[in-house]
Amino acid sequence: MKTYLVGGAVRDRLLELEPEERDWVVVGATAEEMKALGFRQVGREFPVFLHPETGEEYALARTERKKGHGYHGFEVHAAPDVTLEEDLRRRDLTINAMAMDPESGEIIDPWGGREDLRQGRLRHVSPAFVEDPVRILRVARFAARFAPWGFRVAHSTHRLMKQMVESGEVDHLVPERVWAETEKALGEPAPERFFEVLRACGALARIFPEIDRLFGVPQPVRHHGEVDTGVHCLMVLHQAAELTPDRRVRFAALVHDLGKGETPPEMLPSHHDHERRGAKRVEAMCRRLKIPNAYRELGMLTARWHSHAHRALKLKPATVLKLLEGSDAFRRPDRFEQFLLACIADARGRAGCEDAPYPQADYLREALEACRGVDLTPLKEAGLKGAEFAGGIRRLRLEQLSALRRNWRARGLITD
Repeated sequence: MKTYLVGGAVRDRLLELEPEERDWVVVGATAEEMKALGFRQVGREFPVFLHPETGEEYALARTERKKGHGYHGFEVHAAPDVTLEEDLRRRDLTINAMAMDPESGEIIDPWGGREDLRQGRLRHVSPAFVEDPVRILRVARFAARFAPWGFRVAHSTHRLMKQMVESGEVDHLVPERVWAETEKALGEPAPERFFEVLRACGALARIFPEIDRLFGVPQPVRHHGEVDTGVHCLMVLHQAAELTPDRRVRFAALVHDLGKGETPPEMLPSHHDHERRGAKRVEAMCRRLKIPNAYRELGMLTARWHSHAHRALKLKPATVLKLLEGSDAFRRPDRFEQFLLACIADARGRAGCEDAPYPQADYLREALEACRGVDLTPLKEAGLKGAEFAGGIRRLRLEQLSALRRNWRARGLITD
């Protein structure tokens, strides 16, 4: 019985990164022997054992044995006679298929993962890669994670991913697994790379057709030097990643313009009313992929109201109040702040605008605070109730917004 540190912990150690977690593989042991040593078994089909003291995961060495043809043509098998090399062979990428002897510190690297790390190459280990289409998503996610180091997908792996898409393997993906990988990718340093890799192999059209449809859709060049809507949305996602680690904001930035994929051809490059169409498309996509409500709600809000935010300095007080009410800013100010971050990312996700100021955000923050700070005492003393009380609040808020606009104009921050 021999234990090895495996996978991401070894990879991150070689990259001089702090491992998020440590996983272990045990060679030459049975489940009964592990339990006799005090390990607690979790899982049924592929048992994993939790260390009695550290709680870290230990798995018995596994291998893949051919059982047929096509999808799911291999079955995973764990047994005492499975070697370390066999276990590493069944992993997705060579950089994740290394092990370390904890006693000697020796790196076991039968599939060239160390060299691929040096070359910045994401390469599959074996033909068994095709047996799990989630691996396409994982490759894209690692491209997003290691983009700062210049990692790229190996040509051979890219070809294999394309073949998997063309043969329909990607169509077997269930929504929960798609979202699990996508949510992780949104938290990576360069989340836009996730979608670029999926698009390059054809998987984006099958998994996220609403996003794929945006590529090739033109926008007015006076506002969008990049012209292409799909390119713009990935630029916005990049800017969102620069602004915040919040994955919900990043998601909202990505999907804010989904409605432009539904613009009638005769209207192009104009996209009148894309905001309403976009909110509906975000909702439909989130329901199909079972995306959590927090993402869906912020995504829909951003799609519906981002154009209002961009025009905030030109809007009448009544329209600003409509934005605050429509976005539920009074009850959910924290989410409104997330919305503003997504709008900042949208404004900067355009060619030549990467460092542009966005005073609209400060104006809308002040507008919200002004409205929330209105003194309701006169309304209560007057005995107003129901619709009259609500109307009184609205009148006071409009007065505050008018005063705010005059103040900004007097300071030269609004020039119209």
